[in-house]
Amino acid sequence: MTTATDLLASLADIAPDSELAQARNTREAATRHAQGSYEVIFSQQDADFPLAERFALAARVAEWNAQPTLQAHYQPQAGALDNSPRHELALAWAHRLTFEPVSATPEHLQALQAAGWTARGIVTLSQLVAFINFQSRLRAGLQLLQGHASTANALPVVAGVWHQAATTASGKTALTAFTQQDLGWEPWLAAKPLTEFTDEEKQVLAKFGHSDSDYFRLLARNLPVLEQRTLTDKGIFFTSGGLPRADRELAAAVVSKVNGCIFCASVHARKASQLSKDFDSVEKLIGVAPGGKLSEGQSARWAAIIDFSAALSVTPQQATLGQIVALQQQGLDTLALLDVIQSSAFFAWANRLMLTLGEPFIPSDV
Repeated sequence: MTTATDLLASLADIAPDSELAQARNTREAATRHAQGSYEVIFSQQDADFPLAERFALAARVAEWNAQPTLQAHYQPQAGALDNSPRHELALAWAHRLTFEPVSATPEHLQALQAAGWTARGIVTLSQLVAFINFQSRLRAGLQLLQGHASTANALPVVAGVWHQAATTASGKTALTAFTQQDLGWEPWLAAKPLTEFTDEEKQVLAKFGHSDSDYFRLLARNLPVLEQRTLTDKGIFFTSGGLPRADRELAAAVVSKVNGCIFCASVHARKASQLSKDFDSVEKLIGVAPGGKLSEGQSARWAAIIDFSAALSVTPQQATLGQIVALQQQGLDTLALLDVIQSSAFFAWANRLMLTLGEPFIPSDV
């Protein structure tokens, strides 16, 4: 991939012959499909979500994330957002996803639909906002990795709040605490029936094992975006060398604790336990109550990863050069540091979809 087709390399001022550029080339699939996600989102000619609206909302989300360079990239093509219910509710939804995704409810989605947003439009809107949150944190991390001092004020690294309702919207048994058990997830918008996909689209779903998942068939209302997002995920988490997979899964669980995403935390804490063979340390992490320091009682290596991942996850992000140094002192080289950044940033994207388009439940056979 050349810098001409790599927006992040340009916006983060990554020199083509640098160690970081080499690391990103090693993670070529993640680099290429993060770019591909951007290209799909900002090229689709959808009448239910015009490009001018997409650029305007992207610029606003970048501003909320304290990313003026990213904001300046999106602003020139932004259309005006008026005081219509359509735009006001879209802005409110974008703000909620950015700052407090755990507060989303089915009623917020119903309000968007009443204002004229289609199911596909809502999925695309949510993907866009979640992607800009990913892109903002990825750029921030890449800047830190190059030694650029952050203007962030170091804040305590703490666990976020989560849902406390005893039942889901449909009456299933809900979760009121984090767990490593296998959970179900139900959508608040109808997943697209498999019969409504073309044969080619069904092949794409089947390739990734998404055919039987309500979550992925909901996201597949905009299948090109979902495909690039899935390939970005695989390029970040399912690659050899660099940061051990257990540590990448740990970072995903940490971000999920910050955002209050019980479903994502259950999946990735369980994987971290399986791969690290350290169930107790992972259980200690997911058991931290809201407001508690996430790295308390962890090994020096995991504490450094936890502190950095959590700091990168808040809005605006609060990660510092000092945290990069702490990771280097634990033996992480440039490729491993890139893996921490990308694993953490990706779950700024994943959590914001899981938390706002549906909710987890305890399966009846558990």
